[in-house]
Amino acid sequence: MTHVLFEDGTPVPVHTIFCIGHNYAAHARERGTPVPESPAVFIKPDTTLVVDGGPIRLPRQSDDVHHEVEMVALLGEGVGAWGGRDIPEAQALSCVQGYAVGIDVTARDFQKRARENALPWAVGKGFDSFAPVGRFVPATRVADPQALGLWLDVNDERRQDGTTDGMTFGLAYLIHYLSGIFTLMPGDLIFTGTPAGVARFERGDQLRAGLGLADGTPLCGLQAGVIRED
Repeated sequence: MTHVLFEDGTPVPVHTIFCIGHNYAAHARERGTPVPESPAVFIKPDTTLVVDGGPIRLPRQSDDVHHEVEMVALLGEGVGAWGGRDIPEAQALSCVQGYAVGIDVTARDFQKRARENALPWAVGKGFDSFAPVGRFVPATRVADPQALGLWLDVNDERRQDGTTDGMTFGLAYLIHYLSGIFTLMPGDLIFTGTPAGVARFERGDQLRAGLGLADGTPLCGLQAGVIRED
């Protein structure tokens, strides 16, 4: 079973990896897509997960792979109070066990072809290693998940720099919304969307990302090198 890690090294088994597309208006504009009227949800297989600095492997089938830095929420035992279903928005954050920074890696050429043909994004989002995450910090360290900064550098060049108050749908609403469709479980991850600045990266690049409080205090980070499959 796939695990993520807390900052002290404690492993937590992962259940489902939920992702939210176009959840920042600025990113939707740069991609030329309308801001969704409801959350755009997709799911990644657990083989996309890379934990604690493992490499991102560029697939040989794609020539246009992009980074999308995101706040990631880990759900905990709190979902059990509602049986994982129909969790009230006002209580939803009590279900969060931890927060981390992650990268929703996307084979943009595959995604573009899928969009043009009104097909699912599963291949463009689902190659192995396409969901690296850093170590999680306890939810008790985050008073407001909509007041965090997140950023991503490629080879020490800042590519993405945003704040979670730019999310169209906040985390509490996302948990409420997802629980009306799926039975949520401890160990579920929610990749909450990316701010503007997504771009292509290449073999040999070094990616660094971080999540921090509004006053600049860092919470957690992520580093990942990039290799290409032979």
